[in-house]
Amino acid sequence: MHPSRIAELLEAAHSAFKIDVAQTPPLTLRGGDAIDSGKPPDEFDAALDAITDEYIEQYYWGLPHLDAKSWRHTLPFLLSYALRKLEQHTDAVDALLNSLRPPDRTPPRLAALSTEQEIVISRVLDVLCFSPESAYHELACQATEEWWEPNAMYRPKNDA
Repeated sequence: MHPSRIAELLEAAHSAFKIDVAQTPPLTLRGGDAIDSGKPPDEFDAALDAITDEYIEQYYWGLPHLDAKSWRHTLPFLLSYALRKLEQHTDAVDALLNSLRPPDRTPPRLAALSTEQEIVISRVLDVLCFSPESAYHELACQATEEWWEPNAMYRPKNDA
């Protein structure tokens, strides 16, 4: 994948989610990971919850526990991580891709995205699905077929 295309996608992701990133999330990946381990989540701490590659790799188990607001806060960092790890399989990218698959939650996460955010996610999924160097072809294509492409299998028809 050409570095300029990755840079453009990263910029688009951070632009689409800038309002979500600027807000303090109700739950962090670290807090979600604590919940996953049967512990109460700690409060947000700007230093401890800076979303770096190491943070993502350590706390990705927290992703399924995030509410929509917290998930959107984390998404641009996860999308960036996935693009930078395009050729190298990681459990954290698998967790991201699974979070982009139906069924949606109540209250929804997938249906809580703006059109701009959906477009960015679809573009990243296209890279993960169709780039020859992608280590995520199968799961990215599955997520795309289930929710992100026109007439997706499980996306409610009124949202298509």
